[in-house]
Amino acid sequence: MGLFDAIDIAGTGLSAERLRMDVTAENLANAQTTRGADGQPYRRKEVVLQEAGGPGATFAAALDGAMQRADAPRGVQVAGVVQDSAPNRRVYDPGHPDANADGYVELPNVNTVTEMVELISSSRAYEANATAMQTAKTMFTRTLDLLR
Repeated sequence: MGLFDAIDIAGTGLSAERLRMDVTAENLANAQTTRGADGQPYRRKEVVLQEAGGPGATFAAALDGAMQRADAPRGVQVAGVVQDSAPNRRVYDPGHPDANADGYVELPNVNTVTEMVELISSSRAYEANATAMQTAKTMFTRTLDLLR
């Protein structure tokens, strides 16, 4: 394992968690959007993460690769941003401009409580990666001080 691998791994985690927070903020901002560019209600989005190096890699395969190759992929990467398949909420509001003939409005499938939990979770993971990066930096600095 190289000197800066810990920083690289924590960096991939920071990038992934920042994207999770951005997508969560987008979901919260559009929690009441009944009509998007396509004329349909907003659909909740989710970030799908996977280990760097592709799906399906086992721990044993990753360990073997890391021991044989110095450039073996490490960390996490974003596999994609997908739309949640949960059904939209229907609310009775006959005065709303987007109400159907029965007076129901389709609202996005965004639950603000779930989104806030997601935001806290990704924020804590971001903090953990930042702490890991700072700890690695401190270890490297102390190692270099010992070598003087």
